[in-house]
Amino acid sequence: MGLIFLVGFMGCGKTTMGRKLATALGYEFLDLDHALEAHAGMPIPEYFAAHGEDEFRKLESSILKETAYPENAIVSTGGGLPCFFDNMDWMNAHGQSVYMKLTPKALASRLEHAKTPRPVLQGKKGDELVAFIESKLAEREPFYSQASVTAESFVDLTPENILRLLNLQQ
Repeated sequence: MGLIFLVGFMGCGKTTMGRKLATALGYEFLDLDHALEAHAGMPIPEYFAAHGEDEFRKLESSILKETAYPENAIVSTGGGLPCFFDNMDWMNAHGQSVYMKLTPKALASRLEHAKTPRPVLQGKKGDELVAFIESKLAEREPFYSQASVTAESFVDLTPENILRLLNLQQ
């Protein structure tokens, strides 16, 4: 099958689902956020603070395009990665992509209770967080929707249903 890239907003479960899909298919799992942190030698929030968003997005794109991928892998991407440069086109040209689509309220609930804090969300809760997510999703939806397939809601977001959407039933 090759490479399967998981895209979607922060908190949609790309890393968790990526591990489950990799196990189900016997593929390797790569998290591009972890690859970026290893390359930069620091956590993403520190890199972002030190170098700014433009430099972060350039590095993120180069990590996407220059990583030596195994033949078969599930790749979890950063939430903004598909929305810059030609990243979405590149992913679709080099494999399949899955948009993991959740509602703003579902994302807000997950992000409010996340173990790892997200700097961009600092201080946002409840309706303010939902409004922030709605605004960001409106910007990102045109990019996310270019994915090979879309897994919507918690019904589709199981390894079995994603494999079905990709025509890879086990």
